[in-house]
Amino acid sequence: MLLQFYFVQSEREIQALLLLIDDPDDEVYDAVSNKLLLYGREVIPTLEQLWEVTPDEVVQERIEELIHRVYFQDLQQDFSEWSRAAQPELLRGAILVARFQFPQLNVPAVLNQFDQIRRNVWLELNSYLAPMEQVNVLNSILYNFYKMQGHELTEREPKHFFINQLLEGRQGNSYAIGVLYLALCEMLDIPIFAVEVPRQFVFAYIHVPAHLFFTDNYSLHRPQFYIDPIGGAIYSQNDIDAYLKKINATDRDLYMTPILNKRIIYKMMEELALCYRYRKEDDKAEDIEQLMRLLLD
Repeated sequence: MLLQFYFVQSEREIQALLLLIDDPDDEVYDAVSNKLLLYGREVIPTLEQLWEVTPDEVVQERIEELIHRVYFQDLQQDFSEWSRAAQPELLRGAILVARFQFPQLNVPAVLNQFDQIRRNVWLELNSYLAPMEQVNVLNSILYNFYKMQGHELTEREPKHFFINQLLEGRQGNSYAIGVLYLALCEMLDIPIFAVEVPRQFVFAYIHVPAHLFFTDNYSLHRPQFYIDPIGGAIYSQNDIDAYLKKINATDRDLYMTPILNKRIIYKMMEELALCYRYRKEDDKAEDIEQLMRLLLD
């Protein structure tokens, strides 16, 4: 009974606040919007209903901005929680990035699509496969069976960053496909890691025992070979050394160390923000940069 009373009181207060949403006084509107934000997602259905029956375009814009702020507030909280985890899961981080563009993303559907791919890879793996054979299995499933198509970052296309659109349309850039690739390796105990190669997003096969995954100890091991997630091309150490020499990158050892999941998602968002800047969508770029700061915290 008490819960019902509070629910009715909340509904009444929300309705009272919505009556003031068209107030021309900016201070009144700011106070109303800040109060509505305190209700979180609870207020979204009511805001959507109000938008449908509101003929005033200015008020509609205010409602749209409020809905965006509610979703963004929710996303900030989830990013903070993910960032504080002892070992943040890469796939979950990619899903959070996708929720920026798709706030009502069907997360269970994304996880189900990922799990179908994981099972297909797992069925082809066995403990007797050599490192290159393991990579050939991954590449065959992703690029031949699922027909994943890579796009260069220079295309400046935001949709190629989002894991849900990659799983649905089979197209993505090096970060979207790369995160999928690495998440599969993470789940299947394949020792493939992203490494800090300047201006590139590439992986290294570093043979380490499973219990050393995600610890500083794996930095003591040397990569056996490298993988480009755009199409699964394999590079040798000589190939990487030649590239580093070409761009005058002198500290070779710095680029042989795996990077952790938070850093991968940070770099992914950094490129996404640059993409939005290029397309003159500065508001979106600033929101992404705000989320990036949560990962630094």
